[in-house]
Amino acid sequence: MKILYGVPSEGMGHATRSKVVIQYLLDCKHDVRIVTSDRAFTFLQKHFGDRVISIEGFHLAYKNAEVSIIKTALATLKNAPKQLIKNFSTYQSILADFSPEFVISDFESFTHFYAKTKRLPLISIDNMQILNRAQLDISIPKEEKSNYLLAKNIVKAKVIGANHYFITSFFNPTLKDSKTSYVHPIIRNEIVKEKPSIKNHIVVYQTSTSQSNLVNILQQLPNEQFIVYGFNKEENCGNVQLKMFSEDEFIKNFASAKAVLANGGFSFISEAVYLGKPIYTVPIKNQFEQFVNAAYIQKLNYGRHFNEFSSDTIKAFLYDLPLFNKSIKEYKHDDNKALFQGIDKIIKSVS
Repeated sequence: MKILYGVPSEGMGHATRSKVVIQYLLDCKHDVRIVTSDRAFTFLQKHFGDRVISIEGFHLAYKNAEVSIIKTALATLKNAPKQLIKNFSTYQSILADFSPEFVISDFESFTHFYAKTKRLPLISIDNMQILNRAQLDISIPKEEKSNYLLAKNIVKAKVIGANHYFITSFFNPTLKDSKTSYVHPIIRNEIVKEKPSIKNHIVVYQTSTSQSNLVNILQQLPNEQFIVYGFNKEENCGNVQLKMFSEDEFIKNFASAKAVLANGGFSFISEAVYLGKPIYTVPIKNQFEQFVNAAYIQKLNYGRHFNEFSSDTIKAFLYDLPLFNKSIKEYKHDDNKALFQGIDKIIKSVS
């Protein structure tokens, strides 16, 4: 079957998990074209060559280590007309050589528009739909209420009317309808192949480089060894090692860490849960999805959720590592089998 697959470029989590699904579809002899942008385009093109087509993507704007809702809205309004023109032109060129029969969207809008326009079967694979299609059983503090409403309305407007919604998640609140099902988080093969161990270091994965005082905070815990990714430089700062990103080295350090410190991004947290690593998480402000991920990490006793990094909270988190290890050890993953079986079933039903 000819399949059009849409991948957003905000963060790399969408691209890394989509790579797993796309490879499965190709192994099943489907003909796949991928539309995406920016870093996700570069990453996926490296693996899938000219199957990957560049479009204009949506981006979040940041200010002082948090999402700026105003700057994001202004940039979106400014760029939307140009993006629409370029993307519709791109889709016309796709049609010249490739007529999709089926569409998959990982929270990517233009593939959804295309499927609706052409009346093609469509499935959604992402973690964001949990905000709209499930009943969250966590406490939402007053300061997060407006972020919750904004995020829920954005998600509600995304990928409307899909044939089915697969929600990738390590937590499973009650679903609202039968067109939706949970699958385990999509774990890339490089992580699946690793054998986790516990050494004495802690991996810090920091996607918001404006957290400029982080090294100073970590240095206040001289008996701990921290390996930090995200500042795009190689530097030794006593008990803190800053590392340039190398996937192989990162995965080895990740799989052998005794714990991890990170923001609330879904893909990294899911991989940490899969590897059995307790998680200290500080979600980026004004990104409600990150707040939800962090809240469930705490609810499940896989780690702790804090509003900001501090040496005292890191110390308290490390003290409780035996409790987190006990809880996270109970987590089981099916190596993507349920998702692949679900995709196969829906493709067969519309063939």
